[in-house]
Amino acid sequence: MKQRILSVDIFRGATIVLMILVNTPGTWSAVYAPLLHAEWHGYTPTDLVFPFFLFIVGTSIVFSYKNRAVNAGTYRKITVRSLKLIGLGLFLGAFTLSFPFIKDWADIRIPGVLQRIGVVFFFAAILFINLHWKTLIGICISILVGYWLLMAFVPVDGMPPTFDRAANNLANYLDLNILGSHMWQPDYDPEGLLSTLPSIASALLGTFTGLVLTSKQPKKATILVGIGGSFLIIGHLWDLFFPINKALWTSSFVLVTAGWANLTLALIYYLTDVKGIKFGSIFRYAGANAIVVYFLSSFITKVMGLIKVNEAQSLHGWLFNTLYVHDFLSLQMSSLLYALTVVAFYCLLAYVLYQRKIFIKV
Repeated sequence: MKQRILSVDIFRGATIVLMILVNTPGTWSAVYAPLLHAEWHGYTPTDLVFPFFLFIVGTSIVFSYKNRAVNAGTYRKITVRSLKLIGLGLFLGAFTLSFPFIKDWADIRIPGVLQRIGVVFFFAAILFINLHWKTLIGICISILVGYWLLMAFVPVDGMPPTFDRAANNLANYLDLNILGSHMWQPDYDPEGLLSTLPSIASALLGTFTGLVLTSKQPKKATILVGIGGSFLIIGHLWDLFFPINKALWTSSFVLVTAGWANLTLALIYYLTDVKGIKFGSIFRYAGANAIVVYFLSSFITKVMGLIKVNEAQSLHGWLFNTLYVHDFLSLQMSSLLYALTVVAFYCLLAYVLYQRKIFIKV
C-alpha cells in the first residue's frame, strides 16, 4: 500500500483551489493586487500557485514510484498520462462554440498550463525512476545554471540578450519564431518552449521533498524549513543577476517558489502529520480529483465567456453584473465574491465526488 501523508494531499488541493480563485474573477478590470500576476519581474502570491503545483507533482512522483519495480508498463503509464494532460490542454485552447467547435488553426494556442504539467510530469517521472537523487541534484543545477547562461549571454538575432519583454529576449524570440501566432500574447507565452526546461527543475526539487517525507528522518519538518529557507536566500541573491520572473520561469523564480513551497508544506506537515490537528479536509477532497476539478473549472469558465446573453455581455458577464455588482460593494470586492462563489462550487463538487468514492485519474 502506498504511504499517505495528509499534508501532501492538503497542499495539492489547496493549490488547485487557489488556481481556480485567481483564474475566475468577476472581471479582470477589478482584481486585488495579490491575486494578480506580477507585470514582469518580481512576484506576487498568485505567482506562487502554478510552481507550487509543479512542485507537488514532483513530490507525488516519489510516492507513486519510489520502491516500485520499473518495467515497460511503468513507462507506458507515464507516457499515457502525460499525453492525456497535453491533450486536455490542447482541447481547452482549441475549443469554441462555433461548429465544428474547433478554432481556426492560426488562432489555437499550443502551450498552456495542462500542457506544461504533462511535459513536466513526463520528464520528472522518467528521470526519477532511472537516476539516483544525487544525479538528480546535478541535473537540477545544470538546468538552472544552463538556462541562466543561455538567457544572459547568448546574442539574439545580432542583438545583446535581455531579460525584458523584448524581441531580443531569447525565450520570447524562440517562441515567436517557432510558435508564431499560437501564443498567449503576440510577443510571449508564459508557458513557452524554452521556459519549460526550468519548470522541470521545479518538479525535480519537489522530488527531493518527497524523498525527505518518505525517509526515516525524525525531524522532517525542520529539514524542509532548512531546505526552503536556503532556496529562498539563494533565489533572492540570484535575483540580482537573473530577475525573478514567472513569465520566463527564471532560475531564481524556481528557487524562490520552491523555497516557499517547502516552508508551506513544512507548516502543514507539522500541524497535520506531526501534531494530528485536523483541518483542510476540503482541500484534501479537491486534491483527490485535482486535474478533473481544474479542467472543469477552466472549460466551464471558457464556455460561459463564449455564450452571449446579448450583444454586450457573455453569460459570465451577465451573471457577474446582475448578481454581484452593487452600489454598496466596491467592484474589486464584487469580483472577489464572484471568484469565491466559483471556488465554493468546485469545492462542493470535489466533496461530492470524494464522498461517492469517485476518483478520476488522468
